[in-house]
Amino acid sequence: MKNRNNANSRISIQKAYDIIINEHVNLYHSLNFENIETIEEALKNADRIFLIGAGRTGFMVKAATMRLMHLGYQVHVVGETTTPAIGKDDLLIAVSGSGTTKSIINAAETASKNEAQIVCFTTNDSSPLAQLSNYTVLIPAAGKQEHKNAISQQYAGSLFEQGFLLLFDALIQYLWKQSDNSAEQLWKMHANME
Repeated sequence: MKNRNNANSRISIQKAYDIIINEHVNLYHSLNFENIETIEEALKNADRIFLIGAGRTGFMVKAATMRLMHLGYQVHVVGETTTPAIGKDDLLIAVSGSGTTKSIINAAETASKNEAQIVCFTTNDSSPLAQLSNYTVLIPAAGKQEHKNAISQQYAGSLFEQGFLLLFDALIQYLWKQSDNSAEQLWKMHANME
């Protein structure tokens, strides 16, 4: 009986994986990569890059921050105790599926008041966050409040979070290949006190 249940679990997990992969294939085909490339100069020209996201998206943002650090960018996660004040020559990358998360809006307003550039990743290009941003990268995935399975069968914004991480990894891969840094040079930036 136990082995039969395990076999059924593997089949259902495989089907779940198929659903997720197919959603990402569909998402990939609906992304505007030319729009994404417009943020390259903002990244390269920023003195410092600040990143913010809330909840599960916040974990993806921390991964993105680490990847930028490995490329040699001076980066900070908003809300950490060592994060300095944002200024005129800085860049805020704000990630919110809905584009309405209050803490992220507040950070974007502060960045705007201090004349920093703002890039947002969102599902809603008419959101308050998008309106505050200099650059908007639209990830046409389901938001966390969308429960009708029209765009995604996954729960609570998972496709947006996964989509952001994959898209940002593609951006990191692109920026790395534009640089002269070898994998060995990037490795020197990897944490060594783990």
